[in-house]
Amino acid sequence: MSEIAYPPFAVLLVDDEPGWLRTMSLSLERSLGVTNLLTCQDPREVMGLLGRHEVGLVLLDLTMPHLPGEELLRRIVEAHPEVSVIVVSGLNQLETAVRCMQAGAFDYFVKTSEEDRIVKGVGRAVRMQELQRENREIRRRFLDDQLEHPEAFDRIVTADARMHAVFRYVEAVSRSRQPVLVTGESGTGKELIARAVHQVSGRAGELVPVNVAGLDDTVFADTLFGHVRGAFTGANEARSGMVERAAEGTLFLDEIGDLSPASQVKLLRLLQEGEYYPLGADRPRWMRARVVVATHHDLAARQAAGTFRPDLYYRLRAHHVHLPPLRERRGDIPLLLEHFLDEAARELGKKKPTPPKQLAGLLASYAFPGNVRELRAMVLDAVGAHQGRVLSMEAFRRAIGEAEVAHEADRRGEAPASPFAALERIPTLDEADELLVQEALRRADGNQSLAARLLGITPSALSKRLKARREAEGQREG
Repeated sequence: MSEIAYPPFAVLLVDDEPGWLRTMSLSLERSLGVTNLLTCQDPREVMGLLGRHEVGLVLLDLTMPHLPGEELLRRIVEAHPEVSVIVVSGLNQLETAVRCMQAGAFDYFVKTSEEDRIVKGVGRAVRMQELQRENREIRRRFLDDQLEHPEAFDRIVTADARMHAVFRYVEAVSRSRQPVLVTGESGTGKELIARAVHQVSGRAGELVPVNVAGLDDTVFADTLFGHVRGAFTGANEARSGMVERAAEGTLFLDEIGDLSPASQVKLLRLLQEGEYYPLGADRPRWMRARVVVATHHDLAARQAAGTFRPDLYYRLRAHHVHLPPLRERRGDIPLLLEHFLDEAARELGKKKPTPPKQLAGLLASYAFPGNVRELRAMVLDAVGAHQGRVLSMEAFRRAIGEAEVAHEADRRGEAPASPFAALERIPTLDEADELLVQEALRRADGNQSLAARLLGITPSALSKRLKARREAEGQREG
């Protein structure tokens, strides 16, 4: 299994000292995981290398024979303005540094500086290049309005415009090494999005899912990082963790909002430093997995409340995908219903039943706190109990009724009452009719056919009511 070169663009090191090129190459690979490296000892060859290779960053020594470094910097900036240049000089001269920055250098370092400072500067430049490329890719994909890998989203049944925008965003950021945060209510399909991120990324390794909810600090560390032999009582054999298992692939951490404070610190270090220690080990290991996390919690609210680290929150949301709840994409309900009927019939070995016409309207009127997962469970239960040709609505009515009673009882601590119970004056039939029509149109987002199904009448009957109302309003204004 071949390792994917990082970053996707090359980093070119230019210096006439082969020892410095070797040392810096090793430092960048060890500290940043940079493996896509080119080296050059003759400055006269640099422009040719830039023409033949996709280079995003150049580390340029100023004092080399044949061609002055400042002149080469000027040529690079003019011919390849998209390439970042970090100047590394053996001379600590303020005037030279100012000239280089004014000429377009991204940064300037003195060779006698600590090597760690240069490595961190390279890390900043690589990240800046990644962001610029991701922004260009996002703009291109949204302008094209086309998916290049629609097969990655086959398991997500939707015709909703917001969901297709999510798909395009996922395609745009999937090849990034930065974490992806997937948020949304339970049952909206967060794991399916994580699998799509992994599939589009083209990473050679596997997707390794880990549900971190309820894991204490020790179990979390052992699950992710593994342990060496003798690390604790009973550790008779070394065991690799999920981070190692996901090497060259994707590590998917679900329910990240439930992570304990101590485990949050460990995850933050993993993301910041890219290294980890198996339990009992005294040498770090390099993480080679992409990280995708998911939660149904509002992490912004949690970090404001002090239960989630702000630095970890901002590190995780380098790329953020939010999935809308099913009640905000009601137009997908008929598609999902047909999909789950097919699926349930195959799973139960039955002939696919015909859904009654009123069923879509009943489902569209329900808020679905459990989202797509809840709808799938409803359909599976109904098909399991189904006997005739036309699917009975009773299983759906029962499930919706029980869910709404439970939700109302949880919310109020009491049995649900009539919607008119709190009113001093109950509305007249005409007023109630008007309110019902307005509410149905609001829930259907103005779709009259769907609103008619919600009201249990035909679209033509609703159209006549709306026309009569407009005529009555016109007469009153006249």
